Amino acid sequence: MTRLVVVTGLSGSGKTQALRCLEDMGYFAVDNLPIPLIPSFVELLGRSQGEEARGAFVADVRDSANLAGLPAVLQDLRQRDALQLRLLFFEAQEETLVRRFSETRRPHPLDMGGESGVADAIRREASLLAELRAAADAVIETDAMSPHELRQMVQDSLDPGRETSPLHVRVVSFGFKYGLPREADMVFDARFLPNPYFKPELRGKDGRDEAVSSYLEQQAGYREFAERVEDLLDFVMPRFVGEGKSYFTLGIGCTGGRHRSVALAERLAAWLRGAGFQATITHRDIDRDAERLR
Repeated sequence: MTRLVVVTGLSGSGKTQALRCLEDMGYFAVDNLPIPLIPSFVELLGRSQGEEARGAFVADVRDSANLAGLPAVLQDLRQRDALQLRLLFFEAQEETLVRRFSETRRPHPLDMGGESGVADAIRREASLLAELRAAADAVIETDAMSPHELRQMVQDSLDPGRETSPLHVRVVSFGFKYGLPREADMVFDARFLPNPYFKPELRGKDGRDEAVSSYLEQQAGYREFAERVEDLLDFVMPRFVGEGKSYFTLGIGCTGGRHRSVALAERLAAWLRGAGFQATITHRDIDRDAERLR
């Protein structure tokens, strides 16, 4: 059996980091593999002796001349009995990608230096990759992910020797006033709970602080709400695993994303780990109001 991971998606969304992770996991990894060479690459992998052959490559708009033929190539590979193929599509919001290109000072592969700029190049790239996105086994949004979280998600999805559940859960705390997390599969609203912001001694702290979590534990409805969410997760998670879902994003929101949602996210992530799931936490908006709270 040959295991093949194809990485594609929008430029600046973390494909290089994902490929490095795959290489660390024992995959023979190639960046920007010319699309006409993919069958030859797979054939060479199949000749590997001993352990199961593992290969991974990135294919994207850098090979724009052959990009239109990539879906057909992948469809052909999926029909091979001795080949297990996974297609991972990485993306991020336009403003995130524009910021990343600005920070790295690297050109977008479709930005020809005209007046339209990076944002237009990103939109054209998304259009060119729409068919691949629709065919992907997993679409991974990396807006709020750290490099560590991205690597962890790739490892949890593809490492066959892992004893924990194949479903990776990402718990995201956020503030409703900054918008819903686009990647969330399920969202819970904690705004009905008393807000520690209105306690002067707690205002400058956040939900990770023991004083804040202790205060919330004493509030009517907090424990019952958390336990009811845990009961729901206990019901739905095994069913997500049964249908082959690899990634699940759980959003917990409050007004500003600093106190109630953070404390609940920490509690729920700990519960998920105790239930045997790989769980990571992202506190998206925890520092948004830091200056104002000082």
